[in-house]
Amino acid sequence: MRFAKVKKTKGGVPKVYVKDAKNKKKAEKEIKSTAKKYKAGKLTKAEMNRIVKMRQKNYKNAKK
Repeated sequence: MRFAKVKKTKGGVPKVYVKDAKNKKKAEKEIKSTAKKYKAGKLTKAEMNRIVKMRQKNYKNAKK
């Protein structure tokens, strides 16, 4: 079974992930770097907490 195709940004991130971001390029870059660290197994709990706080600040509709 395959996933449905979705529209993506030029960088390859689904547009839904960055649509509410104040700075779309920055959000795209952060998503890609986080995914890379996660796949490599180098994402620490402290780093994830920092990322969550940054996402809350960068996104318009994020719960604070």
